[in-house]
Amino acid sequence: MARNTTPAPESKETPVDLGRIALDIQAANTLALMETTAAENVLALAQQLGYDGALSVGALEDGIRFYQQRTAEACLELGKRLVLLKEASLHGEFMPRLELLGIEYQTAKKFMAASLKFGKGSTSTLLKVANNQGKLLELLVLDDEEIAELSETGSVRGMTSDKIANMGVRELRTNLRNAFADREANDKLLSNKNAQIDKLSRHIAKSTPDQVLLELQKESAALMNDALGCVRGQIRQAFIALKNHSEDDNSLFMAGLVGQLQGDLNTLREEFNLPDISTAADQELAAEVAQWGTPADH
Repeated sequence: MARNTTPAPESKETPVDLGRIALDIQAANTLALMETTAAENVLALAQQLGYDGALSVGALEDGIRFYQQRTAEACLELGKRLVLLKEASLHGEFMPRLELLGIEYQTAKKFMAASLKFGKGSTSTLLKVANNQGKLLELLVLDDEEIAELSETGSVRGMTSDKIANMGVRELRTNLRNAFADREANDKLLSNKNAQIDKLSRHIAKSTPDQVLLELQKESAALMNDALGCVRGQIRQAFIALKNHSEDDNSLFMAGLVGQLQGDLNTLREEFNLPDISTAADQELAAEVAQWGTPADH
């Protein structure tokens, strides 16, 4: 009688998925490479910012929490750590970390901008005048040349460092904006003036000598009319107000002002060797003489 053979038990081992293992190893290598690259970037950025503290994510977050409670100097330190944290974080991690730290993204951007703009050179003058975070962030509107001017001369946009230090945040913001608006207006005025000069130069270059002479005479006459208007209008009204102000005699004072005007007129007459035709008869004679000459006679 033949013996029944017992079948071999089925193997319970899971087949090895070599393809999946290769993908996992590749992913791990990619992650390690990303972390190494991030660490190198963080180290280089720390050296650029002048930061010599710990660079681990945990240490950076602890430092951020600490400097959140401080003032202007802390604002720069906070910004440095935020810049480094962003560099150290993998793609998509920075925003969640900001949420955990309780920092809004727009606020973080301001702190990071301050550290990148003000953390490169000497900041002693800057920190002296910007004695709180609010004023430091307002000074972000300054360009690099203005920051250098503040550090070197102690003033910027017409404001001294002492004046800035005594201002509130709102007053500083207003003064910075007004100074910028004034500078923009002056630049625009200068640009328009240069454009007019260029236009006039091109016009003169294309004009005949007689046309140029006529233009110069018109311009001279316009300036003279402005001066006459000032004398006959504003100065005369000022003299009337002085005379009516009190019973005191202001004649000597007014005579001094007129004397200065007369002195300048005499200087012009001597410089250009001009005849005195100040009387009505002299002016009429001069007008008749002027009519005798024509461009063809010159």
